[in-house]
Amino acid sequence: MIRRILMLSPAVFTSLSLIAIAPAPAADVKLPPTMAMTAYDTGTSGFNITVAVGKMMKDKYGSDVRVLPAGNDVARLAPLRSKRAVASAMGVGTYFAQEGVFEFGARDWGPQPLQALLSSVDCNGISLGVAADTGVKGIKDLKGKRIGFVVGSPALNQNALAVLAFGGLTRDDVKIVEFAGYGAMWKGLLNNDTDAAIGATISGPAKELETSPRGLVWPPLPKNDKAGWERMNKIGSYYFPLLATCGAGISPQKPVELGSYPYPIYVVYASQAADLVHSITKAMIDGYDDYKDSTPGASGLGAARQTKNWVVPVHAGAVKALKEAGQWTAEQEAHNNALYKRQEVLASAWTEYNKGNPPSDDKAFLDGWMKARAAALAKAKMPNGFE
Repeated sequence: MIRRILMLSPAVFTSLSLIAIAPAPAADVKLPPTMAMTAYDTGTSGFNITVAVGKMMKDKYGSDVRVLPAGNDVARLAPLRSKRAVASAMGVGTYFAQEGVFEFGARDWGPQPLQALLSSVDCNGISLGVAADTGVKGIKDLKGKRIGFVVGSPALNQNALAVLAFGGLTRDDVKIVEFAGYGAMWKGLLNNDTDAAIGATISGPAKELETSPRGLVWPPLPKNDKAGWERMNKIGSYYFPLLATCGAGISPQKPVELGSYPYPIYVVYASQAADLVHSITKAMIDGYDDYKDSTPGASGLGAARQTKNWVVPVHAGAVKALKEAGQWTAEQEAHNNALYKRQEVLASAWTEYNKGNPPSDDKAFLDGWMKARAAALAKAKMPNGFE
């Protein structure tokens, strides 16, 4: 399935243009001549930001960054696991992969020791974009409507369910329409195959829908609706309220109260060499002024704007770069060390579960793993996060 989804992407590799003379790299930043990173589909904000960061690395350090677009979390992580890519611009699927839940609770995956470099929180929200011709004004109006889901992308699907919960709705209250990738889902909105899709307000597909005959609205998630936010956070604990001031149909003059979380989140595997991770992160920090205004959302990658004490640890190489930038504290160090320990507990639980002759049936395997996972976390006195 992973191979099929990758083939649906508009291009296997998008290579940044070469320049005739490679610049002299900074002494403490040593990047390989060529690197590959994965991202969401072509045209999405995560893809565009990664291209902008890659251009900076080419111009400033002479490293040619190739961006591999993929329609779901499994497809984005497969090249990292096989060492065909060094990093990925992920969404909250980073968290699901670390925890070994949803698609990552399958026999071929399990908890993934992903660790962050930098992430972005900017002026954009992440919510359900709705075709304006549906007449929907609030989330509760989505009852009975068609909601886009992406096969193999627990992050996108869980986000959609979290936003629906804000309006008191569950998946049983709507009609789920499945698509092969993020881009295909938003094309489905354009083609009237669905009525709503999860996404960032600054993504290219959202802008395309806004200018189409169907139009686009972002039903608000008011911060003062405490009950709505309580319902939403039960499904998506990683979400927080944000006044979106940029994106399709949104501006500082026409802001919308929505929700958000860090996106993109640049991640690597824990096993990735600390020196390389340090160089990539330091290049992103030192070259920030060269790409921060190049595409919406890129400015959120500034070292001083990093989300502190989130749910996934920061890689040791990135910690070093953040310390050098004066953007790391003792409190973060303690929190980060606890998250390293959580990944160890999850990895050990996965190993023990698979030693115990687990069921061959996929659903029974996942059910058994979730129970083993919960028991291991409870024994370690760590929160489950997926009750």
